Amino acid sequence: MAAPCRRMASRSLLQFLSCFSRTAVGNTEFRQFSSTSVCRATLQTKSVTERASSPWTLMAAVCLQRLPVISADFSPIEQQFRQMMHQMELEKSLLSDHELRLLEDAERMSRKQADDYDSDEEDDRGDQEIMLAQDLEDSWEQKLKSFQPALRVNADVDKDLTSLERCLADSLVLLAEQQVGGEKLWLLPQAQWQGGETLRQTAEKALASLPAAGFKATFLGNAPCGVYKYKLPKAVRTESSVGTKVFFFKAILSDSGPPAAPNAPFMWVKKSEMQRYLKPAYMMKVDRFILGL
Repeated sequence: MAAPCRRMASRSLLQFLSCFSRTAVGNTEFRQFSSTSVCRATLQTKSVTERASSPWTLMAAVCLQRLPVISADFSPIEQQFRQMMHQMELEKSLLSDHELRLLEDAERMSRKQADDYDSDEEDDRGDQEIMLAQDLEDSWEQKLKSFQPALRVNADVDKDLTSLERCLADSLVLLAEQQVGGEKLWLLPQAQWQGGETLRQTAEKALASLPAAGFKATFLGNAPCGVYKYKLPKAVRTESSVGTKVFFFKAILSDSGPPAAPNAPFMWVKKSEMQRYLKPAYMMKVDRFILGL
């Protein structure tokens, strides 16, 4: 009797549960146990415990870009290529219907001015057609003279960093002034992750929390495009709070909302201007996923 008891005691808990599930197959009132479900539950509990006790604070930030509104200026080589293509297209092109009509009208007018002109050769609407063609060209000329294109460069607007109308030929990125510890820094809009929400929802919350902004954006996917990690100073670092991890999400501006106030805590900058406001380590991470479109 002692030998079977020793053998039972030497078995592991999982083997005992497996044996119990095999002996209880016929009993439909009890749920069968398996080693797979026990291991899965153990791993899930361990994962939840590790997340709850993580010493890193999770943040999500949004890289909101305003795409160029107008085309960029041509470089010298692009201007030469454009002129060459325009000349080739002009030399190989055929006359349009309006150009053919003008030639016919000019030929009809020259016949009328000739000494041997016979009015029976012309139809009754010849004069009207000549006048209509000429009037059409005159109206085009008047419209062209009255058209005033908008300025491509406005020095006063370009100096206003809170205006979305600045640097229309460049892509702009939104920076927000935020409190980090006892210091105010210019950063991509960010917010702290809370339990029960995804990192993208945290990034959307960061954009919506900007005061008097009202920006609407289209997020480019659910996965972050970059991450920035930093540790707290040793004086304030503890076992439960080591540092912060910031996950970046990209978005495109779809609606600007009402105009921003002059003293708004955010600004729109070009990629070449970002290094003036961002710290070098932070700028190095951000520079990897921002394209100068």
